[in-house]
Amino acid sequence: MSLLVIGSVAFDAIETPFGKTDKIIGGAATYISLSASYYKKPLNLVAVVGGDFPKSDIMLLQQHGVDTLGLQIKENEKSFFWAGKYHNDMNSRDTLVTELNVLGTFDPVIPEAYQDCKYLMLGNLAPKVQSTVINRLRKRPKLIVMDTMNFWMDIAYDDLMETLSMVDVLTINDEEARQLSKEYSLVKAAKKILAMGPKYLIIKKGEHGALLFNQEKVFFAPALPLEEVFDPTGAGDTFAGGFIGYIANHDDISFETMKNAIIYGSAMASFCVEKFGTERLINLSENQIARRVQDFIDLVQFEIKL
Repeated sequence: MSLLVIGSVAFDAIETPFGKTDKIIGGAATYISLSASYYKKPLNLVAVVGGDFPKSDIMLLQQHGVDTLGLQIKENEKSFFWAGKYHNDMNSRDTLVTELNVLGTFDPVIPEAYQDCKYLMLGNLAPKVQSTVINRLRKRPKLIVMDTMNFWMDIAYDDLMETLSMVDVLTINDEEARQLSKEYSLVKAAKKILAMGPKYLIIKKGEHGALLFNQEKVFFAPALPLEEVFDPTGAGDTFAGGFIGYIANHDDISFETMKNAIIYGSAMASFCVEKFGTERLINLSENQIARRVQDFIDLVQFEIKL
């Protein structure tokens, strides 16, 4: 039931209406791994950082049950860096700085110890890198989950289509679903995207929850109403980590299990937005997670007579 996570481990600098940070640990694979670690340990990581990446942050991942044998360290180069500023509504942001650095030439090397991968989570990266990972695994995983974004739809559409044909689950937000499908209705968009290859589609709607589709069924999970959203950076990746971690832990890929995984992923994302960066994802207790999941259950559970 081994879980392999591919993605960026990086630096972020974030500004929101609640404050700002200097460089802090970020990256899709960081959020995914920390979130998934609460359901599946150990998990394996393939990523790349520069020599400027603190050993203490690598140890933090290791302390959360993340195997970093596949983390490449380019000693004389710099780590990927992103800086952004969120608007007052917290739903939109401006990218201030993007420095690809080591990520620009990332060649994912899969250690021999990771070749037994049963579950694969492809964090947001160039589609060509994602497909390279799949091709380098000698045996196809039981479930491949892929995240992507509109940037790749704009500049690497053909590569994206090729990679989409190779995965089982695609996770994107509602804006990206509309761009990819050229349909405004998310139901119509889902039908078109599922025809591109994935068996399941998750459409994230931020503060309005998430939708899970396959060819026959639809499931909707609300987002938990929070008094304050402090920093939405990484929430989607945290959601994906909770989702794949729950599935890997239960070793079941049925639609019913995916419905539960959506709730657990949403619970993890609700923690993420409560503080800057990954701060809220560090050292959560089982009781804290259980109570948060119960909050979701209480939010939607009701009895009605027909």
